[in-house]
Amino acid sequence: MSAEAADREAATSSRPCTPPQTSWFEFVLEEALLEQHLQKPSPDPPPVQLIVQFLEQASKPSVNEQNQVQPPPDNKRNRILKLLALKVAAHLKWDLDVLEKSLSVPVLNMLLNELLCISKVPPGTKHVDVDLSSLPPTTAMAILLYNRWAIRTIVQSSFPVKQVKPGPPQLNVMNQIQQEKELTENILKVLKEQAADSILVLEGALKLNKDLYVHTIRTLDLLAMEPGMVNGETESSTAGLKISAEEIQCQVCYDLGAIYFQQGSTNAAVHEKAKEKFFKTKELIAKNGSSSLHLTIDEERLAGYCQACEVLTSSSDDASQQATPYSQIHSCMKSGKYQDLVKIFLEDNLTLSLPEQFRQSVLRELFQKAQQGNDALDEVCFKVCVCNTVCDVLQGRIIDIQFCQLFLKPSKEKIDFLLEVCSGSINLENASEEMKRRMAAFLKNLCLGMEDLQFVFMISSHELFIKLLKDDERKLLIDQMRKRSPRVNLCTKPVTSFYDIPASASVNIGQLEHQLILSVDPWRIRQILIELHGMTSERQFWTISSKWEVPNVYGNVILGIKDSLTRDLVYILMAKGLHCCAIKDFVHAKQLFAACLELVTEFSPKLRQVMLNEMLLLDIYTHEAGPGASGERPPSDLISRVRGYLEMRVPDIPLRQVIAEECVAFLLNWSENEYLTMQVPLPLVQTNPYVKLGQLLAATCKELPGPKESRRTAKDLWEVVVQICSVSNQHKRGNDGRVSLIKHRESTLGIMYSSWEYFFFSLLQEPLVLTTILSLFVKLHNVREDIVNDIAAEHISIWPSSIPNLQSVDFEAVAITVKELVSYALTINANNHFWLIIQADIYFATNQYSAALHYYLQAGAVCSDFFNKMVPPDVYTDQVIKRMIKCCSLLNCHTQVAILCQFLREVDYKTAFKALQEQNSHDAMDSYYEYIWDVTILEYLTYLHHKRGETDKRQIAIKAIGQTELNASNPEEVLQLAAQRRKKKFLQAMAKLYF
Repeated sequence: MSAEAADREAATSSRPCTPPQTSWFEFVLEEALLEQHLQKPSPDPPPVQLIVQFLEQASKPSVNEQNQVQPPPDNKRNRILKLLALKVAAHLKWDLDVLEKSLSVPVLNMLLNELLCISKVPPGTKHVDVDLSSLPPTTAMAILLYNRWAIRTIVQSSFPVKQVKPGPPQLNVMNQIQQEKELTENILKVLKEQAADSILVLEGALKLNKDLYVHTIRTLDLLAMEPGMVNGETESSTAGLKISAEEIQCQVCYDLGAIYFQQGSTNAAVHEKAKEKFFKTKELIAKNGSSSLHLTIDEERLAGYCQACEVLTSSSDDASQQATPYSQIHSCMKSGKYQDLVKIFLEDNLTLSLPEQFRQSVLRELFQKAQQGNDALDEVCFKVCVCNTVCDVLQGRIIDIQFCQLFLKPSKEKIDFLLEVCSGSINLENASEEMKRRMAAFLKNLCLGMEDLQFVFMISSHELFIKLLKDDERKLLIDQMRKRSPRVNLCTKPVTSFYDIPASASVNIGQLEHQLILSVDPWRIRQILIELHGMTSERQFWTISSKWEVPNVYGNVILGIKDSLTRDLVYILMAKGLHCCAIKDFVHAKQLFAACLELVTEFSPKLRQVMLNEMLLLDIYTHEAGPGASGERPPSDLISRVRGYLEMRVPDIPLRQVIAEECVAFLLNWSENEYLTMQVPLPLVQTNPYVKLGQLLAATCKELPGPKESRRTAKDLWEVVVQICSVSNQHKRGNDGRVSLIKHRESTLGIMYSSWEYFFFSLLQEPLVLTTILSLFVKLHNVREDIVNDIAAEHISIWPSSIPNLQSVDFEAVAITVKELVSYALTINANNHFWLIIQADIYFATNQYSAALHYYLQAGAVCSDFFNKMVPPDVYTDQVIKRMIKCCSLLNCHTQVAILCQFLREVDYKTAFKALQEQNSHDAMDSYYEYIWDVTILEYLTYLHHKRGETDKRQIAIKAIGQTELNASNPEEVLQLAAQRRKKKFLQAMAKLYF
């Protein structure tokens, strides 16, 4: 009779009568039946499920006579159940891969804890404190198994898990699932807390150079015997299943590599350790062969880990020497060499070595970077997307929606690159017929989806297209295109002369009008108009879209053209060109204006000059949005054309006011002050109000910060702006429809009747010019009699200090103008501390104290490297500090008030003491004491807290005053350094509070 049978017989004879269920269960637990079950070729249920059954029965709580739930009793029955669970695991050779796939984390945790218990590992002992070399082989192996499982479980928990679709809701099942989920989370939390210890245990195991043994059914039988019956075999040498030292090292290295790789997401240096472990695993497998391992390793996953580690640990020095595409792509993404990245993807289209998921992940990362503001990546995203799409086509996959979106607006460059990728991705000599068929179908469908005939011709005339499609297939495609649109003729090359495009056959007028609205190709627009006028002569096609707007000064001339086709064409070309300018599509705007210029040159010198003026404005826009945005000066030719426009004396030419505004602003923004002040013709100054204003601004900026006697131009500019801001009874509207913020009266100087705000708020960008205008309006705002809080500004002293007739100025509009102007200036340069102070003063004057503090602190931060340097005294003047003190006081932040009183040139003890007496403070109070360096204030605090009986706060104040660096006997340099350090910390704390 076996040992377990004997134990069971003893237990049965001494046990009182039990319910039938327990007797049945004891019966099925016969060891003989278990062994018979395990010997079946495919037992039902599988052996691993028996572990769940045994441990569930062993962990069932009991109920006492008072119907109270008790923990599972430690009786013979439960010990037998746990032993049987261990025997099933031993039957499976303790293969963690098998156990992890079939057992939940709580069940496997219970099983391995039972293994530790039966292997004589003292409960509560930290494994990291145990010397594995001194333990019996099976005990050491049990500890290794547990810690390996702990590490593997942590790694596995970091992977995303696909949610199982739930069945019909059942309350008891849902409760059971929730309980298991909570239990798993608790176990994972403990395992993660002990992860460092588990890693140390496994690192220590690598130093063991001896074989270990894992428990078998036989050794478990021996352990279950009475203590006197064990002969010591399980404690010492060769009992159990032998696991060689190299096999142990192989498994431990793999598990350590996995946890190091997982930790590398937050600590890149750990990837080196992961690489070392994985390559050691690879070496051991190559040496011993994977078939000899009792515990298997997924070699495909290991290869993936090794490849990832090679990429993540490669340096930029050896990036060019990397052998794998993964390493090269990672290096390109890291260094920003995106053109090389496109080249790698293009080369891989031939080899098809990169997985689809990897290609998509790289594209997603590029899209994310592009969406974060890197516009240069838009082209790279398109090129990588094209490479991926062609790869998908060759492999018979569905085309991604991203390609369709990027190809909604095809261009010649996009078509050229697409054809280059298609040609470079298929070797016609070696490619299979299936691949050729797929590529041909892709190019054919691309042609069918194109509306622009030029693009269709580019594809259909390409060498690859001709080779892939047979003659009859090309003829069939042409027939399909003709059915879709009778105008299409793939055999006809595009005509280059504007006047020689032949009118094609008639089609539905509604379709043509729709195409006319959408098209921005001047050649196509003319062809459509020719067809429309061939169908009907009664319609005025320039009226079909309400979006086509031409300024009235131009519209009257254009609508006077007698020929209806020419009239429609000129109007539509100009309207579309102006619209493209407005949306910053300067390429199409230039094409449309060039076509319109070519058209009107033949019959109207007046409209020719109009188009030259509009093309000058377009060139200004193009430069400002392109090279000018990065600080590059405009070419001399453009500056000469701007001067030429201002000096132009051609009679009866319709002029748009905005062009004069842009030209003057252009000269001011690029500091052409010499021309504006010295070289501009006098008649031009007298007749063009914008040139007059530009001359005054340029002269004033040129003289800054000159002596008082040289400020005549500043006075002239002051008088002009005062005159602009004079009050009349109504707003005035200009020819372009803009309404002024300022109400005005007739000005003898003729300056800026309707759009001077546009000139100030949208065109001027040069910092000195903006500062000059801003200081002028601030001074004008400050001269009103009822002003309570002045606004500070740079160079404010150059302006007159009074106005003869205050009632004539609309000060309400001036205040609005100051707000708008400083907001606009901060969009040009958000780090100009003088503009930030003006913004703060505005908020202070309007009782918005929190916002005022925000901008006062921001002004100090931008000029002191976030307060790491001293804020210049011309920024934080006594007036600014006093306003910050008032803001804090009105926000009930009284401790901050006391600290700021130290910033004044003469410490304001009266205000500081009064603030500290306030007990209803909304700031951090005593936690700010460390920022006080004035000993007098600290002594007052000590007295105040003593008087109030606030012992804790008094101790904080005493601790602050007791710092050696505040000792009055210290040298002045030490005291100043202590004060500066506290200023820095306090202002940084304030910034974090108000930013």
